[in-house]
Amino acid sequence: MTALRSLVAVVAIGVALVLQVSVFPHLAWQGIVPNLCLLVVVGAALTRGAQSAAVLGFVAGVALDLAPPADHVAGRWALALVVVGYVAGRVSQEAKPTASAVVATVAASSFIGTSVFAISGLLLRDPALAIPDLLQVILVAVLWDILLTPFVLPLVMAMFHRLEPARAA
Repeated sequence: MTALRSLVAVVAIGVALVLQVSVFPHLAWQGIVPNLCLLVVVGAALTRGAQSAAVLGFVAGVALDLAPPADHVAGRWALALVVVGYVAGRVSQEAKPTASAVVATVAASSFIGTSVFAISGLLLRDPALAIPDLLQVILVAVLWDILLTPFVLPLVMAMFHRLEPARAA
């Protein structure tokens, strides 16, 4: 069953990535799109725990780093989503998290992931942006991810729970 779970997780990341780079740019808010891959990683973290989510975060991050129109140093999203998967997985200790806990976890994960991505860009001198611009990008990204949480997270969490209900965290 683990191979099936891994395959479904990779397919979920693939679908999220395709939507993120092809559909959502047409709905961009101040040039920023929601991070659907991050939402899939958070859903895995809330359902499966830190280890599975960190691995899935790495896979999702590498996919984001290499998917066109990537214009940054490869590895930045991989680092950010590994951290998100681990932190969200460690935070989720409840067997069935409440709706407010899920939204708070998404908000914190979005803030952490976007911040790690932005800070790594500053350190690597990838497209240099001013700090106020980075703060605005982080705020808009968090708002986008929170707005999409009720539509994405229940589906992702139900999918992971149905694959192996006995192993769900």
